[in-house]
Amino acid sequence: MATLLISDLHLHPGAPEITEGFLRWLEERAHGTHALYILGDFFEAWIGDDLLDLVGVDPTGNADLAARIARALRRLADDGTEIYLMHGNRDFLLGERFASEAGATLLADPTLVTLGGTPVLLMHGDSLCTRDEAYQAFRAQARDPLWQKQVLSMPIQERITLARKLRDQSGEANSNKAEDIMDVTQDEVIRIMAEQGVTTLIHGHTHRPAEHELEVDGQPARRIVLGDWQPTLGWEILIEENARPELRKVPL
Repeated sequence: MATLLISDLHLHPGAPEITEGFLRWLEERAHGTHALYILGDFFEAWIGDDLLDLVGVDPTGNADLAARIARALRRLADDGTEIYLMHGNRDFLLGERFASEAGATLLADPTLVTLGGTPVLLMHGDSLCTRDEAYQAFRAQARDPLWQKQVLSMPIQERITLARKLRDQSGEANSNKAEDIMDVTQDEVIRIMAEQGVTTLIHGHTHRPAEHELEVDGQPARRIVLGDWQPTLGWEILIEENARPELRKVPL
């Protein structure tokens, strides 16, 4: 049976076309597959799973969107598709409550799996951008359980304000960075692939969909990058049994 991988949908109430396109994609493409892997930045922001307590009363629409997406994923899971969620740099506070309601399993970053009969390393991809030292410092803080606990103890409105502030700061900082700084570092890619003993790496984050040929420990290897989703176009990787991963554009 087929396995599908996607990343970087950045779902939020201000982009209803992407939400509707994703829901159609679930019905038309993901239904009947063995597994679906979502490799981070599924949501544009996530302030904590207690957002789901605000369904029907959240003026931003984020709670209703989250609940709608969870219900759609749960239907897919109930029909037999295994669903896996990895944190991204936008939704690193996604927790077990959302995963449970969506019928999904949270994955560590990185995670080594066997897909199509081949070992494959799955990552969001942000940890590979080692030249962006300012971001890596923030990433280390944001993944710290103590920091996350402090943030999640804040009132929801304060977390909403914090999330907006962090997005604004990220956008401003990125506008002043060279393009190559925000891409992966080849040496880090080779290092982690060698460490994990794989010749196939799949990730998102950079919004630069492509297939890259490289060499790891003297062996030919591939790095496949998922693209971000737009109102009329998404990206997926299809892996069928004993077949190579296939990166594909998806009209929405």
